[in-house]
Order: sequence, then structure tokens, then C-alpha cells
Amino acid sequence: MYSSLTLLKKYTQYFFKASNGKGHGVHSPFVFSFIKEVLNKAINNPFIVKIEKQRAALETNEQFIQVWDRGAGSRQTDKAERSVRQIAKSALKPKKYSQLLHKIVAYYQPTQVLEMGTSLGITTCYLAAAHPALKVFTMEGAPNVAAVARNTFNEVGLQNIEIIEGNFDETLPQYLSTIDYVGLAYIDGNHRYEPTLRYFESLLTKSNDNSVLIFDDIHWSAEMEQAWEEIKAHPAVTLTIDLFFIGLVFVRKAQKEKEHFIIRY
Repeated sequence: MYSSLTLLKKYTQYFFKASNGKGHGVHSPFVFSFIKEVLNKAINNPFIVKIEKQRAALETNEQFIQVWDRGAGSRQTDKAERSVRQIAKSALKPKKYSQLLHKIVAYYQPTQVLEMGTSLGITTCYLAAAHPALKVFTMEGAPNVAAVARNTFNEVGLQNIEIIEGNFDETLPQYLSTIDYVGLAYIDGNHRYEPTLRYFESLLTKSNDNSVLIFDDIHWSAEMEQAWEEIKAHPAVTLTIDLFFIGLVFVRKAQKEKEHFIIRY
């Protein structure tokens, strides 16, 4: 993981290199629509207040739980006791990016959503609230964290979420065997080079022109930046969007020339 100072330097470089966040100078109609209809779209959803209320509750919850990741990607290798507040501080996505994921689902209307890395369930709720008729499958390797997430779903009142516990190396192939193709997948469970590429290759086997793959923390470390560059270079990938903290990947076969966008957000 990069130090805070290194991340700040990288973000500053991104900010000045990125295209305008309003769409000026972006000549791809597909990406221009993404900027206008997703990045700059306001949210009007009654679940948002409930989700943010639950976020606040988690951020002040001093209950200690035993955390033992069963190989789903955390750097935690031994049993440890951590408060829910501590987990929330280190693991919850900022509101801005949780809401961005919500808007992406609302705009693209995927056939199904997969989240790899449930954590405490706030981002999961944002994904599920975007399309309540859609089923969201979310994977979590730590059983006690999954239990907190289930309570989050209940408190918010979302019924269209199914949580899958276990090691991603086992649960991802099982999930993929049940679907025809990937609708939208958000990968936020293992910020290391080799597993990230492995998950990408697995998801790619069930991806098509309508699939959206979203990778979290693509500039979080040298490993993640290397993985991101290799994903961009993959022959099947025709378009990517780098928003610094997350990266979007598309395999649009109709697009003959590769395009990689860096957009300020």
C-alpha cells in the first residue's frame, strides 16, 4: 500500500492529467453519456437517507467482533478482535463513491450485480437500492463481518441482497457457473496483483458487450497499478475509465479501437 503522501502526489498528478469532469473535450459518445448521465447526475432515492443513517450508526458502534478472513482477500491472516467502528473507519467507501456505484447501476440497468467484498454492507445497499427489482449477490470472507452486513441490510430495509460467505477462489467460480453472463461486477476484496488479475480473467469468461467490471482502489499500491495496466492492455478490453479511486472496464466488441479515459471526479 502506498503511503498517504505518495497517494496524495498520485492524486494530484491524476487531477491535472484527467479530462474535464463535465465532458468538455471528450469525443466518445459512450463516455460523454457516462459523464452526463452518471458522473453529473443527481440522486433522488428514498433509501439514501436510511443508508447514511446506518453508516453513521456503524461508525459509532463500539461492539467488538472477531475477524478472521477465510481467504477472501483481506491482509488479515489471524483471528483478531476489532470494533465495528474500527472496521467502518478503514473499510467503508466514502459517500461520494458509494453513490457513484449506485448511479452506475441505475444507468446501465444490469441483469445482475456481483460485489466481491461486502464489508459492513453500506456499498451493497447503494448497489441494491439503485434497482430494487434486481438481485445483488455480495461475497464476504469473514463470517462475523457478514453478520454485521446482514443487520445493515435489515435496518435499511432492502430485500434484494444475497450474501455469499467463503473464499473468493471457491465462491466466484460457483457464482459464475449459475449465470449466462456478467451484468455488473464490483471487485473490492483483494487489493493484490495476482488475485485481481485472476478475478478479472474469471469474470471475463462470462462478459459481453453489456458487462461492466469495476475495480476498486486501482492506484492503491504498485501491485494494483500494475494489475490495472495489464487489464487495460488485455485484448478483450476496448474501453476503460480511470476515476482514480475506481476503474471501469468495458469489453465492447463493436468498438474496434482501444480507448482509455482518465476523467476528473
